[in-house]
Amino acid sequence: MAKPISIEVWNPSGKYRVVSTKSMPGTRWIKLLTDNDCRLEICTEKKTILSVDDILALIGDHCHGVIGQLTEDWGEVLFSALKRAGGTAFSNMAVGYNNVDVDAANRNGIAIGNTPGVLTETTAELAASLSVAAARRIVEADQFMRAGLYDGWLPHLFVGNLLKGQTVGVIGAGRIGSAYARMMIEGFKMNLIYFDLYQSTRLEKFVTAYGQFLKANGEQPVTWKRASSMEEVLREADVISLHPVLDKTTYHLINPERLAMMKKEAVLVNASRGPVIDEVALVEHLRANPMFRVGLDVFEDEPYMKPGLAEMKNAVVVPHIASASKWTREGMATLAALNVLGKIKGYPVWGNPNAVEPFLDEKAAPPPACPSIVNAKQLGLPSSKL
Repeated sequence: MAKPISIEVWNPSGKYRVVSTKSMPGTRWIKLLTDNDCRLEICTEKKTILSVDDILALIGDHCHGVIGQLTEDWGEVLFSALKRAGGTAFSNMAVGYNNVDVDAANRNGIAIGNTPGVLTETTAELAASLSVAAARRIVEADQFMRAGLYDGWLPHLFVGNLLKGQTVGVIGAGRIGSAYARMMIEGFKMNLIYFDLYQSTRLEKFVTAYGQFLKANGEQPVTWKRASSMEEVLREADVISLHPVLDKTTYHLINPERLAMMKKEAVLVNASRGPVIDEVALVEHLRANPMFRVGLDVFEDEPYMKPGLAEMKNAVVVPHIASASKWTREGMATLAALNVLGKIKGYPVWGNPNAVEPFLDEKAAPPPACPSIVNAKQLGLPSSKL
């Protein structure tokens, strides 16, 4: 017999049974579900990652929907179990859904929710923070200070890179990449070079206008260039931030050959997906080029790092916290809950999953819609007319 899973129950008499595989930040998401006749069961197991068997036990034989996490393996086994239990909805508390077999969900008629639109600025801020921390060697200096090694100012102590007037490179100029570019340009008056399959007209117009503003105030204007290739960005930029989607074309996008193209004192930042960097090659490059630095929020084999990376002083590594601001994480929990609730209630799908402000306004009732269902078209779900 399977070991019972520990849970916390809200609104025990609710008509619709919804399971959350983890406790999530905030309380609004709980209230939204319980106020709409849902019995909410939150898993309280002391495990970072639940197994498939754990989640099967949570689903049981009667479950209308599940809120889950990016670390869980959602495939045929779980989706067929959810269907048998009467469920129609699963939502990641994440914008990504690499952990989800969408084809399996489609076969079982399960709507897949995610949470875009709420983490753009927070993720961009973390990428900018990693850029500064790596360029100015802040983590190295912090460790040095805490170890009691500082005995006075020295001319060469932790000399890093100046950002002002340098070139920031962005690979993938979507919402997050563009937000990051603006922060680096406004904050440090950096010039921009970017590569994307699609022209980022809004970003280009912003840089042009900001450059004109600086010039009008007697300062050196910033510039922009849309690169014809990713390699052009790697060769020219002083700081490079990766913001691509993860698919077959972007797996190991950064490999030994492309690392070799970069400047010896370049800074490389990744807050997108771990496998876009060949981490073994990166360790070798860091070891051979001590003034090359990286800032990493994601890793190829999470939660693990490739051997040697943890020992690299020229690497700043943080545990996948790009979306970890209070406002964003509470918003993600709200959107995930509303995806599941909306499907249970038969609501249509919101027309623009990136325009989620109406769902996050705590002073007003959220629209009667699912904020974001990635397989809405495959399931033939109606779109909101609001």
